[in-house]
Amino acid sequence: MDFVIILCYQDYLTDVINQLNTSNKMKWIIAQLLLLVFIGTFQVSAQSKDRKAVKEKRRIEKENEISVLIESKTFEFRANRAIPTGYKSVDLTTNPNFVKFTPDLIVSAMPFFGRAYSASYSGDAGLKFEGKPENYTVEKKGNSYEIEVKVRSSNDSFTINLSVSFNGSSSMSISSNNRTTISYHGEISAFKVSE
Repeated sequence: MDFVIILCYQDYLTDVINQLNTSNKMKWIIAQLLLLVFIGTFQVSAQSKDRKAVKEKRRIEKENEISVLIESKTFEFRANRAIPTGYKSVDLTTNPNFVKFTPDLIVSAMPFFGRAYSASYSGDAGLKFEGKPENYTVEKKGNSYEIEVKVRSSNDSFTINLSVSFNGSSSMSISSNNRTTISYHGEISAFKVSE
């Protein structure tokens, strides 16, 4: 459509230029070029506003989705990085992990890197536990939700602190009686169907 308009405009310009004398031709050409630059700038500006509106709409939809997940207390956290106390961070993008939150049960299958104060007889080195959440608190602070949950498993008790920004990116720390505190960075989302 724009191409057809440009061709029609080009034909119009050619007819007008042929009717003018030489000194007026240059003025006319310069004026028309400036007009074309103005029209092109206006189109780019309109497209930029459209992109900004779409981006803002997506941001609002994501904020609403995160708000619904937090209020329902039914979501899962998946980490892409672990930050053990006193050690270098560890990339977890190829390491399956999750903490599933529901009002009645917290299930954790997170890797653990750090110091253990007592050995586990099960041979499991990760933070794998499940239990009923105690003291499940959610507080909205600034641009994030702050969540604290205490969970008791058969052989340990855990405190989970989760900070969730409105776009879903999250930081979580898990502390227990038998291990050093470890932090994770990742995202929350609705449960994945595969597990």
